[in-house]
Amino acid sequence: MRGKGFVRFTLSMAGLLALASVSGAPARAEQEHVHAGPTQNALVKLVREITEPYKDVTAAEAAGYALAFGCVSGPDQGAMGLHYVNMRYVLDGKIDAMYPEIVIYEPIGNGQLRLAGADYLVLADDWDKTHASAPELMGQKFHQFEAPNRFGLPRFYTLHVWAWKENPTGTFVNWHSNISCDAYSGGDR
Repeated sequence: MRGKGFVRFTLSMAGLLALASVSGAPARAEQEHVHAGPTQNALVKLVREITEPYKDVTAAEAAGYALAFGCVSGPDQGAMGLHYVNMRYVLDGKIDAMYPEIVIYEPIGNGQLRLAGADYLVLADDWDKTHASAPELMGQKFHQFEAPNRFGLPRFYTLHVWAWKENPTGTFVNWHSNISCDAYSGGDR
């Protein structure tokens, strides 16, 4: 999405997520980075396999992912980078390892992006209606973000998988200590 359409998408995303959590309708409606990386457990291997085509961000966009939130940086923990979100997967209320809700990119300058990982996300109210505990995917527990939060989303569970860029603080933590938003110039790329 470009220009005003992108702004409308970004602004309406929070509203759609809030509406989805209230409605109770959880139905399922280049440069290579050398990866010496995180321990190659099954989830990391799977994320690398299914996101390989998205090394080119235009392939992610063609698959229904769109930039949301700008470049997410932390006060002192590093950053998360650029989140390309597939709203169809966010609004389905489910977690499926084959379909990450978010593909994460690192801005590397001159408008270029490098694939860094994926993020699995489910709205907590949708999940909690049918599950007794927080989500877990292939042995990795999700983190909970309370509301209100900086994203304007209702309470949600999330699991970042830094499959393409090693994170010294952990493969499954929210913040990546070696990603920066400094090279992000705004816009959707």
